[in-house]
Amino acid sequence: MVPSYHSKYLGYSLMSNNLKGVLWALLATALFTLTSALAKIATTEYHVLQILFFRQCFVFASALPVLIKTFPHGFKTRHPLPHALRLTGAFIALSTGIWAVALLPLTTATTLAFAKVFFVAILASLFLGETTTRTRVTGIILGFVGVLIVIRPAFDGFASLYTLIPLAGALGAAVAVVCVRKLSQTESTATLLGYQAVFVGLMAGVPMFWLWKTPDLFGLLLLTAMALIATLGQWVGIKALRLGEASVVGSVEYISLIYAALLGLVLFSELPDTFTLIGAAVIIFSALYMMQKEHRRKAALKPT
Repeated sequence: MVPSYHSKYLGYSLMSNNLKGVLWALLATALFTLTSALAKIATTEYHVLQILFFRQCFVFASALPVLIKTFPHGFKTRHPLPHALRLTGAFIALSTGIWAVALLPLTTATTLAFAKVFFVAILASLFLGETTTRTRVTGIILGFVGVLIVIRPAFDGFASLYTLIPLAGALGAAVAVVCVRKLSQTESTATLLGYQAVFVGLMAGVPMFWLWKTPDLFGLLLLTAMALIATLGQWVGIKALRLGEASVVGSVEYISLIYAALLGLVLFSELPDTFTLIGAAVIIFSALYMMQKEHRRKAALKPT
């Protein structure tokens, strides 16, 4: 007997918020990885900043109703410096993310981006005074070891400068994440969304006076599809974070390695090697380890 729509919906409604968040995060991760794959194709014809500009135009369009509703107070802030740091970090992360997939195998670029978790832990400890549990530290270390296992074949004594590009992006993303954590204590979601939607687009848009290349029909469809998927991924990711705990939902990000390996094989004939498979196993284990331990710790803290 085929389950009815009602029974399927009921099953979803009975799930815990963390499980719902994980499911939405799996979808968001798949969408972002597909965005990277499409961007890799687009870089054969278009400049990195033109691709980013196209993406930000769609992000801006999706955020426009919120921006109009909250204007002008949505742009008022007493913390311009953290905003500037966040926008710079976001611009570096987004632009180098596209640049990295243009120069490196999709799997390698994806795994190096995981260094963001490591950088966030360091920056949050230094500038936000956050403490991390032994479980999180262990999980982060294991995940980072897995990343190193995966990228090892791409290095020849760390001679390839291309590998520094996604690492710079990971650091930029970490700066943006830490700034958001700080700003979210005093700034509204509309303010955070508005600044990134407008100013990252401007950063990528100004160079278009010199770098713009009018796309043909295929290029227009490719860039549009990439931008739409990226925008959808952003909103799906927000939904995941609203439903689940950040520590749990964030662990799902490691699954993008599997998506990247599959897309790399299908679209670019990039065959994952033994190191990639071993590293993927370590990364997935670290994610599951953190999820399980965090759940047990919080369950133990609840009053009985």
